[in-house]
Amino acid sequence: MAAEAGGGEPLVKFVKLSGRAAGSKKKVRWFPVKRLFTHSCPSLRIPSRFLREGRRSPSSRSGHRCVADNTNLYVFGGYNPDYDESGGPENEDYPLFRELWRYNFATGMWHQMSTDGHMPRELASMSLVLHGQNLLVFGGTGIPFGESNGNDVYVCNVRYKRWSKLNCRGKKPNHIYGQAMAIIHGFLYVFGGTTGYIYSTDLHRLDLSTREWIQLRPNNPPCDLPEERYRHEIAHDGQKIYVLGGGTSWTAYSLEKIHAYNFETNTWEDIPTKPHGNLGFPAARRCHSCVQIKNEVFICGGYNGLVILGDLWKLNLQTFQWTKLPALMPEPAYFHCAAVTPAGCMYIHGGVVNIQQNKRTGSLFKIWLVVPSLLELCWENLLKYFPHLCHLPTQQLLQLGLSLELIERIK
Repeated sequence: MAAEAGGGEPLVKFVKLSGRAAGSKKKVRWFPVKRLFTHSCPSLRIPSRFLREGRRSPSSRSGHRCVADNTNLYVFGGYNPDYDESGGPENEDYPLFRELWRYNFATGMWHQMSTDGHMPRELASMSLVLHGQNLLVFGGTGIPFGESNGNDVYVCNVRYKRWSKLNCRGKKPNHIYGQAMAIIHGFLYVFGGTTGYIYSTDLHRLDLSTREWIQLRPNNPPCDLPEERYRHEIAHDGQKIYVLGGGTSWTAYSLEKIHAYNFETNTWEDIPTKPHGNLGFPAARRCHSCVQIKNEVFICGGYNGLVILGDLWKLNLQTFQWTKLPALMPEPAYFHCAAVTPAGCMYIHGGVVNIQQNKRTGSLFKIWLVVPSLLELCWENLLKYFPHLCHLPTQQLLQLGLSLELIERIK
């Protein structure tokens, strides 16, 4: 069988996000909100009919990916075997979602983007990164899992809303899904993944200027390489790539020790991490989410082979100290996606929330991982008390004293 692919007192009381509770079809959609500063706080939920929401929001899904900039969250692809939740006869790609969604932070509205060009068909457990105004998608799988994998790079310019396939040369990675990917110093790095039957420990690099792939061959002996894996995450500090978790269909790897690839020496190293006092280390996991803010990495949720996790941990890449943060996901999930804004706010969408019932969610959560700047706090309150700003013309917004940067967030 192929490996599964789809699978302190807050300063603002709530933020208007949207989502669909697991298993709901025509029921009222509930909106969850979570804010974190130094102390945990309760979740707040309001029915979506009170939200400024577009015509609809993304269906419940798993195996999708998302990225964020200052203005929008972009959600691509995904999988849901529930015919009704997947859109029924309207979804020609059932049980996959061949679609790109945008959630605007200022307006609180979802919008399914109409794009030109060739959108990839490998829509579960692909990799997605944001490079300027371009979405870069690599790999992924169609249905059945492992039978139609990808190994091409697709680019979607979010301004012009057009897809294209990047013509590359050199030693491309195998047709895989569940790999991890990052852009570092102008290179696109891809590590691990699976064909659906064979798991990989390969590391490839694409030069984005010459569009040439090479397979990096570390100096370690074969017995000294990281274990083969998929649905892991990677982080970096400019000198090393750090591999966080992952596993296979039957195992999840520990986070007490992490593997690091050293660019300078072309070798893999094992780095022991430090526990959070009596709380110890985060549980081993795969299919979790991971975001990075400078030298701090945050992992959330995932699956350890027994239960779905809902915890949130921080790892400092200078001290390798783990810290468990005082927040729990209102809906513990795996095969979800997460992205962080440049201001330090993390958004989490979707995922599998019930193993026995094979249920997914379409809920969207946000949580501040840093104390927001004064600009961000003022902006959120301005939108809260004057929501009509989003409907004013640019010239009037300029006359009111808004900067062009803020105006671009709502236009």
